[in-house]
Amino acid sequence: MRTNRKMNMRRMARVIWLGGLLLVSTACAKDVDAALPKLKLEPSRVAVAGLSSGAYMATQVQLAYPELFPNAAMVAGGPYGCAGGKLDVALSTCMKGAPAPDVDVLVAHARQRAASGEIGALKDLASAHVYLLHGTADTTVAPGVAEAAARFYEKLRDGTPGLTGMQVHDDGTRGFAHNLPVVASGDDCGQSVSPYLGHCGFDAAGAIFEQMFGNPVHAVTQARGELRTFNQDALRPAGADAFLASKGYVYLPPDCLAGKPCGLLIAFHGCKQNADAVGEAFVKDAGFNRWADAYDVAVLYPQTRASFAPLNPQACWDWWGYSGADYDSRHGVQLRWLVNAVHAMGLPAGH
Repeated sequence: MRTNRKMNMRRMARVIWLGGLLLVSTACAKDVDAALPKLKLEPSRVAVAGLSSGAYMATQVQLAYPELFPNAAMVAGGPYGCAGGKLDVALSTCMKGAPAPDVDVLVAHARQRAASGEIGALKDLASAHVYLLHGTADTTVAPGVAEAAARFYEKLRDGTPGLTGMQVHDDGTRGFAHNLPVVASGDDCGQSVSPYLGHCGFDAAGAIFEQMFGNPVHAVTQARGELRTFNQDALRPAGADAFLASKGYVYLPPDCLAGKPCGLLIAFHGCKQNADAVGEAFVKDAGFNRWADAYDVAVLYPQTRASFAPLNPQACWDWWGYSGADYDSRHGVQLRWLVNAVHAMGLPAGH
């Protein structure tokens, strides 16, 4: 009898344990299946920002769809169109600066592509804010490459009628390595180590918000909104694989949740900085969320995935062509995915 009772109790415990696993699995599935929230977005307060491959992605997004993403902040990234669809050029010219990017050629090519409709109309950059942040100790993306990005925007502005109002801020004198500086101090500012958030005593997220959206109304020391996950696969353009993870993140400040007018920042992680690699370190600790509360700006954190076919083992954003030859144009699958995402969040279709 006692043996039977013990067996029954063990069976019941196992059923409860399995049921708990089922509940956990269901909760996870519900998170992944969640849709992006519809917000009252202000089209004039939309920006993109990114680190490393995310910086290259940010400039691609801005040039391809300037009517949607007029403002861009790049941390440790190079000029638009640098790789030209070639991985060897990406690894040499666009990272090490050997040989240096030919800015004049890249500007001329951007103008040609805009005229043909491959990327957006340059007139939509008339009031653009461009912020280029890079460290003097960066050995992954050479400072000269980031300076070439600044010269690209300056030459594009100065040589294109109607773009005199474009603001270009080159911030390249700070002594940090290949990472995103955060406000706390530590011993990793001069290194490039996972999760690539350098404790440099400089708040890069705060500087990005100020450059993109102006001075904050009030300071926020701790984020008070909600960090949610959403289903990235549901936003595939015409069902095409955008080579992204199934789960993305979005941070929603209290006022955005309350239905008030809200801005939007899309934050692109760098290579090896996606959630599969660093967990929620980037989406929670980069510093964007507390500034989002101060500015009433939602933050979208799309996530890539690593793959060997196509070759992208470090889960980089596509800035050399692994997703197709049109990767940095209005036809690029990752860029079209992003357009679907911001429209799903409430950005009007006419923008």
